[in-house]
Amino acid sequence: MKAEKKLKINQRAWYKLDNAAKVFPGQNTSSYSNVYRLSVRLKEKVDPELLEKALEKTMPRFPSFDVRMRNGFFWHYLEKNPHGTLPVCPDSANPCLRVKWKENKGYLIRVFYYENKIAVEFYHVITDGFGASRFFMTLIAVYLRMTGKEIPCGDAVLDVDEKPTETEKEDAYLKFVESRAKAKRVEKFAYQAKDKRLPKHVTNVTTGYMPVDVVKAKAKEYGVTITEFIAGVLLWTMYNLQKQEEFNREKHVGIQIPVNVRQFFDTDTLRNFMLCYSFQIDPKMGEYTFPEILKQLSLYLRFINNEKTLQSMMKGNAGIEKNPLMRVIPSFLKDFGINVLYKFVGEKATSALISNIGVIKAPKEMEQYIEDMALVLCRGMVNAARCGAVSYNGILALSITNIYDSTRVQRELFTTLVKLGIPVRIESNRSAINGGEV
Repeated sequence: MKAEKKLKINQRAWYKLDNAAKVFPGQNTSSYSNVYRLSVRLKEKVDPELLEKALEKTMPRFPSFDVRMRNGFFWHYLEKNPHGTLPVCPDSANPCLRVKWKENKGYLIRVFYYENKIAVEFYHVITDGFGASRFFMTLIAVYLRMTGKEIPCGDAVLDVDEKPTETEKEDAYLKFVESRAKAKRVEKFAYQAKDKRLPKHVTNVTTGYMPVDVVKAKAKEYGVTITEFIAGVLLWTMYNLQKQEEFNREKHVGIQIPVNVRQFFDTDTLRNFMLCYSFQIDPKMGEYTFPEILKQLSLYLRFINNEKTLQSMMKGNAGIEKNPLMRVIPSFLKDFGINVLYKFVGEKATSALISNIGVIKAPKEMEQYIEDMALVLCRGMVNAARCGAVSYNGILALSITNIYDSTRVQRELFTTLVKLGIPVRIESNRSAINGGEV
């Protein structure tokens, strides 16, 4: 392990927080962490010493990940971390806990191992799912090479001997804001599938593994994409749960879908570059069928999924950052205001969230060494289902993070998928909570 060294001021690389990241420090509490996790299960037991060496070799290729949080007077910023190699730790039963700036040598990512599993947790300040997948798959490739495997570069595996480009470190939001219009978001408070809350340090995660080709075929039957299909099943689940409740007040049922927008804009940034789409249905308008929910959700997403609408959404977000009043408010007051606002409004307009980072493409030579992959999101403030999806080597993993003791959301969702003809293999960290029942 390299010795820690203090960098001179003129040697310190630093980055402004990108437009999406500016709100995250104010949301960083014991109740809501904005941390998410990518994990793989290998076919061999993990050697932690080799993993640490692989991490040491990988990190210089990703300078915007090799950072710590610093508190400026008006805004937080990221600075090159001077504290040597990021430690590799045994895994925890409860993932995606809050990041504390002075722990973990100040790093904003965490690397874990357990038997044949490797997991990396990312604080959303530094990257989104796309950037995280590049770092993660590159690390796994470097580790496999150190165990004697021949793994080439390509797709999600970057060349660690290649110099990072400047565009990989850019704030693409500000680069592509050209619209003069600002998108307006007016949403009703939505239904929440509440129950007895788990302690703040406990996270209930259930993951279902499904064949990608079966899910894709089923989505095609309904004329929708895989993301639209999964989101529709989740929305249908929450809709039915509200109907089953004794005191049904028929609130709106809403879903939020973070989407990678690089498909519309020419950038290879490894920092955040995603936007959140929100969709609601109103049960007071009448009974909904599953195909009807899927159709309306799909039509809405395709209507807003265009360059002009996305730019207007970015313009609205950038307007907050550029507001003259916001610029002169000290960062600690910004954090306080964001924290209060998020507690009272943040998740109230959505019943659930689904983040699907899609198919992770990597060199075929890696496939024989990896059993499966998963994406786990942090627990929410009030949402009973924050779902992460990722596909690799023909398997789609759908993980549900729930802050409540009840498993009714997971049961309803995976039962619906099975009834639709999709085989699901279930795993859970439930054994660490109350005996392993799903």
